[in-house]
Amino acid sequence: MDGETTAVREQHKFNLSNLHKYLSDYVPGVANSNTFTVRQYRIGQSNPTFLVMTSSESYVLRKKPPGMLLPGAHKVDREYQVQKALFSAGFPVPKPLLYCADISVIGAEFYLMEHVQGRIFRDLRLPGQSPAERAALYIAATEVLARLHSADLAALGLSSYGKGAGYCQRQVSTWTRQYKASAHKEIQAMDNLSDWLVQNLPTSDSQVTLVHGDFRLDNLIFHPTEARVLAVLDWELSTTGHPIVDLAYFLMPYYWPSSFHILDSMGGMKGLEGVPAPEDLITTYCRCRQIPASLPEWNFFLALSVFKMAAIAQGVYARHLLGNASSPDAACIGQSVEPLAQTGLNVAQRARPRGSEALPSDESHLFPQSRKGQLVLGQVRDFMSAHVLPAQQEVAEYYGKNAHSPLRWSTPPVIQDLKKKAKAAGLWNLFLPSVSGLSQLDYAHIAEETGKCFFAPEIFNCQAPDTGNMEVLHMYGTEEQKKKWLEPLLQGEIRSCFCMTEPDVASSDATNMQCTLQKEGGHYAINGKKWWSSGAGNPDCKVAIVLCKSVSPNSSQRHKQHSMILVPLDTPGVQIIRPLTVFGQDDAMHGGHFEIHFNSVCVPLSNILLGEGCGFEIAQGRLGPGRLHHCMRAVGLAERALQLLSQRAADRHAFGKKLYQHEVVAHWIAECRIAIDQTRLLTLHAAHALDVQGSRAARKQIAMIKVVAGRMACKVVDCAIQVYGGAGVSGDFPLAQMYAYARTLRLADGPDEVHLSSIAHMELRDQYRKAAAKL
Repeated sequence: MDGETTAVREQHKFNLSNLHKYLSDYVPGVANSNTFTVRQYRIGQSNPTFLVMTSSESYVLRKKPPGMLLPGAHKVDREYQVQKALFSAGFPVPKPLLYCADISVIGAEFYLMEHVQGRIFRDLRLPGQSPAERAALYIAATEVLARLHSADLAALGLSSYGKGAGYCQRQVSTWTRQYKASAHKEIQAMDNLSDWLVQNLPTSDSQVTLVHGDFRLDNLIFHPTEARVLAVLDWELSTTGHPIVDLAYFLMPYYWPSSFHILDSMGGMKGLEGVPAPEDLITTYCRCRQIPASLPEWNFFLALSVFKMAAIAQGVYARHLLGNASSPDAACIGQSVEPLAQTGLNVAQRARPRGSEALPSDESHLFPQSRKGQLVLGQVRDFMSAHVLPAQQEVAEYYGKNAHSPLRWSTPPVIQDLKKKAKAAGLWNLFLPSVSGLSQLDYAHIAEETGKCFFAPEIFNCQAPDTGNMEVLHMYGTEEQKKKWLEPLLQGEIRSCFCMTEPDVASSDATNMQCTLQKEGGHYAINGKKWWSSGAGNPDCKVAIVLCKSVSPNSSQRHKQHSMILVPLDTPGVQIIRPLTVFGQDDAMHGGHFEIHFNSVCVPLSNILLGEGCGFEIAQGRLGPGRLHHCMRAVGLAERALQLLSQRAADRHAFGKKLYQHEVVAHWIAECRIAIDQTRLLTLHAAHALDVQGSRAARKQIAMIKVVAGRMACKVVDCAIQVYGGAGVSGDFPLAQMYAYARTLRLADGPDEVHLSSIAHMELRDQYRKAAAKL
């Protein structure tokens, strides 16, 4: 008791004799007692709370704070009203005894309730409790919240208690107004968070239940020995409105940054033994309310919760400045406003809405998209379903009909039409963050979807090698280069190719490249052979980015001797020799893979990218996102292959039972699912690292996915081919084409062995640094 209370603080003192006399007239336990003492609770940042003790009974008094107050705040009469209604219905609240509106008694309105003996946990991590007890306490709290939200407002007599529908909008408006009324300085993050909330109000804002408004574990009194809630406290912010606001506020500590030390008790919960995961508590809540286990627009509710806490913190600090704060540590609370606001912005962008198909424990929670990313992904899925996938047969017929005609290098009319539709729908250049507003992580999810259809990336102007070339021009091109080449590429008016690999050297070591670059007066002369120049067969391919080695390098370093330069394909001396084949196919759908010779090709000095000797620097910036896109498309391809495998295994019989009933086939299906999900997680991790740390710092993650994705896709497609038998290697199904792509991926952008060596080198370096740090 002594730890919970202190002597009444100077700014909250009132006339005890007046209070004693008033209560004696209405409360028998006070009238019949010879003793009467009052102590103030240490907690309570808003309405001061006091423990009133007599010789036989104890009570709790809540009153308005002194001084000038914000409009609409500190309504103790509402607290009394809602507690009285809930107590009458058997809901666990302290029994309310009286409400006094006569400010002459103690100088402010107040109400009195019975004191409930039990456990209050100030630290939400529940130190000192067993894992089983922690779980039971959190589940009990969740069940009480669900019970509150299931209460019948009419039966409680609270139909007009609040304004009902539109609660989220009012909350944003109210806390913005409260914050601005108490702000002692401008905090940009608070303004930005308020703006985001206004622009992202949930579509479900018409839901109405009784809401607590400040539902936290430390506002509950538990039974002294049982995991049972005896009373829910602090009803100051209660009203009617959207119930998920309460749930998000309750679960907010799970999303709290562990480095935020001002509110230590609200950090570090994730992974704490015994504390249920948030998805488990959400499932419990939904089960108790008998509602679907899905919470759309979850990030909004979390961000609103943090914004509200920041606004409350600002109000507490404002009262400190006025000298009437309820808490002795109110002075430091002001320091938390800006970190809180920044946390809210982070939550707004990263916390994905929880749907029934995506629990917070899966990869969508570990590596969530931004709100815009989610919306665009949904649009892409819808577009794929409505337009792209139905066009596959028509596209196949075009290439089948023109297999031996020059028309096979041209884009089919159906694809041209779909590109126009995608562009008109705003689903265009999604791969480039500066244009689309999407992060690499956002686009990774989208790339998986487009990987399920061979020509889908082109529909959205997200096809290789154009994506990598556009990234190069965006990052390293001059304004003149961007205007001449990048702008038409972004518009889809032209195509491009990338010339790096050479037929006469081991291209796994890129420093072997021998195509030469020599400055001759006002131009560069280029001589050499390239092959596997993807996309060069398309009639719209107008420019190549060519990796060359300087004849007279300015540096003795092997990685400073190569340059990248823009070469228009109509330049004299550019000779397109032949299309190469992959397993006998020329891959005309993707513009083929050509051998190109450069015979004394002259281009202006202004065509150099970034400068002489910067070729490998550019390559590092180009290959990070490019490899990421390849790998996520491979995941999408593998998903499609597994779908085909499963359909075949369910349709066909062999040796008296369906194929999937043979244990070996069942194991293939299981192993494919494991491999796909592992690869997806690793690739999303790499995308996250690329967004947060940059291409250089994410090199190990990118190298790992390059190895894993190709191997995984080969494995899954190979299993599918085996289940299809002879049909699997025929042209009647896409599996042979899928295998060609997956097997090629293990060579494109560097063979597995090169990446494995790089991974080992970086891992040994990291292990050495870890060991050194311990010394």
